[in-house]
Amino acid sequence: MKKYNIILFILFISTSVFAQNGTKLIGYDALSMGRGGTSIGIFDTPELMMTNPAGISFLQKSTIAGNFSFMAPQTGFSNSINNDVQGQKNYFPLPSAGYVNKYKESDFSWGIGVYTSGGMGADYLLKNELYRSQSYERYGPDTAYRYRPIKGSYWEQAYHSTFATINGGLSAAYKIADEFSFGITAQLIYSLMEFQMPFGMNPSIMKGVPKSMPLTTFGELFARSTQTGGFGYNEVITSANMTELNTISFGGKIGLAYKPDEDLSFGLTYSLPTKFKYKNGKTSMDMSKQFEDVTGRAVTAFYSQPGAQGLSLEFALNQIAINFGYMEIDPNLGFKADYNVEVAGLEIPQSIGFGLAYKPDTKLSLGLDFEWINWSNAFEKMEIKLTNGSNANINKMMGGPNINIDFPLNWNDAVIIKLGAEYDISKPVTLRVGYAYGNNPVPESTVFPLFPAIVEHHLTLGGSYRFSKNINVNLAFETGLSKELTALNPSLVQSEFNGSSSKLSTILGHVSFFWNF
Repeated sequence: MKKYNIILFILFISTSVFAQNGTKLIGYDALSMGRGGTSIGIFDTPELMMTNPAGISFLQKSTIAGNFSFMAPQTGFSNSINNDVQGQKNYFPLPSAGYVNKYKESDFSWGIGVYTSGGMGADYLLKNELYRSQSYERYGPDTAYRYRPIKGSYWEQAYHSTFATINGGLSAAYKIADEFSFGITAQLIYSLMEFQMPFGMNPSIMKGVPKSMPLTTFGELFARSTQTGGFGYNEVITSANMTELNTISFGGKIGLAYKPDEDLSFGLTYSLPTKFKYKNGKTSMDMSKQFEDVTGRAVTAFYSQPGAQGLSLEFALNQIAINFGYMEIDPNLGFKADYNVEVAGLEIPQSIGFGLAYKPDTKLSLGLDFEWINWSNAFEKMEIKLTNGSNANINKMMGGPNINIDFPLNWNDAVIIKLGAEYDISKPVTLRVGYAYGNNPVPESTVFPLFPAIVEHHLTLGGSYRFSKNINVNLAFETGLSKELTALNPSLVQSEFNGSSSKLSTILGHVSFFWNF
């Protein structure tokens, strides 16, 4: 049997060569994290409620577990005007707690827990080509002078994102036979999201019609070349800041656990997809800098007209304001609007996982998890719905107070492998080591610095100390090795990311306490 077990374990390792990334954490407590997050086929922690609920049938005792983790991502970004800018240092707390109840002389077990299941976030101060000081210079002969806009220094803009999910719910497992169990987990999943950046949009989103040009939309006017009376934009930009977005959804997981003897165990699990619809958010849309740039282009166009040379800048700006008035745009109202916002389209992806564990001797344990994650359905696009716009100018240009925006993501599916080992060096002390690797789900067409979930390689190290038969503490350290991804040119997100480079690495620390009784 020992020989057969060794061959079987090596076979599964040799046919699996992928691993962990995206927004999902590798594991949920310090015990499993020390061995690379392997837990689908290893039945020794209440974390099984999140990975394979059937496995709680094989816990030896009722257990209370508390875990605290922190994540410190290190981000970087470069494009044509930002040279290797490092993101601001952020520290994300990741608490979790679980309880599993084992009935004596019963094949039924149950558990309850709350776990931080994943997330990401980044903060930058970056240069953006639109956000520069603008003034006007006079040039040409005194009798036929003109004015033209000139660009000065950059005004660094805030780029910010936060995305987090927390799972809480009940698990139940039943031993169908001494070596076989079935389990389910039912959860409420809370998620929050924030998003701030200069937001680029195709001019076609501006569906309003100027009163003085009834056969033309504002989008067509902005996109039309300056030689034909337009403004010559292939993108319009607004300062966007979405806050207070949150949602609660239902999720679930089913699992199978098989343990033919004390040296070998298997697990199989399926996670249901969970759709998110973020509500009750607030956002601002500030197009002031865009219209400052529009005014500069309008000044250039004004002085290109016959007879305009020699007229003052004040006269030119007054004529431009009159033309905006003909379009029913009043510059005195400004170009900043507040909206209510909802976001749909994101979800926790469905996944299928397989795990196994093998003990080649009494002190050494080995584990492997294999998982397929359906990111392509979960992170295809963000569907952003803005309602009740407060600014008449922007409502006129957009064709009303409501705006629908599709933000592309187009993530790819991921296949994950996690490998782990633990060794009992003495009765109270166990050491662990692990490795995880996964194909990057973020494509070059939509990678951008606020959602750079691109890390592929993870290394972990950990250990446990048993103070008694019932109390032990677990520690783990995890690092996600640095990964850099260059965006396509053109980027599907917006033009400032054309050919840009995004970097990400992560450091995580974990500590957990187990009380068995």
